[in-house]
Amino acid sequence: MNVNVLLFEEFDSLDVFGPVEMLQAIEGYEIHFFSMQGGPVCAYSGAVIETDSVDQMDPEGILLIPGGKGTRTLVKDEIFLSFLKEAAVKSSNCLTVCTGSALLAETGLLDGKRAATNHNAFEWVKSCRKQVEWVYNARWIAEGKYYTSAGVSAGMDLALAFIEDKFGLEKAMEIAKFMEYHYCGEQYEED
Repeated sequence: MNVNVLLFEEFDSLDVFGPVEMLQAIEGYEIHFFSMQGGPVCAYSGAVIETDSVDQMDPEGILLIPGGKGTRTLVKDEIFLSFLKEAAVKSSNCLTVCTGSALLAETGLLDGKRAATNHNAFEWVKSCRKQVEWVYNARWIAEGKYYTSAGVSAGMDLALAFIEDKFGLEKAMEIAKFMEYHYCGEQYEED
């Protein structure tokens, strides 16, 4: 199964590499990095990742969308959003981390569904798409094939929850233990 990571300028590094570390532990999962045009993409942290063009993406793979500062302009980019909607619909599962949920929400695919996002950007994300039932205290939420998470490190919980749903709690805990990560499997945080 291909994991298609969709990158853009000023994405958040941990939004990508936290979940990627968890997902790459699944035998048969192959991680691939894409951007709209292909080529180098610079994270907000300054890390540069070489990507392939989205026209090379496996349309039925798992789609992972990070958040980051770059989402602020992409929520208004009709070409990007049109591509994202098509890619998310065709994907076997679509996972968003942090403000990546704002991008998915702008496609309309989360309308009428519960979703999570970065708590520090909650009001901005909520203002992007009011048809979504934004849940402030959610660490992650699964709505059918769409998984959304709170900010940054919550992406690791999202990936482990996804793994738990697909392969069972024992597998998720095995990976968490190997990564020395504390995964409690709790979907909601205490207020």
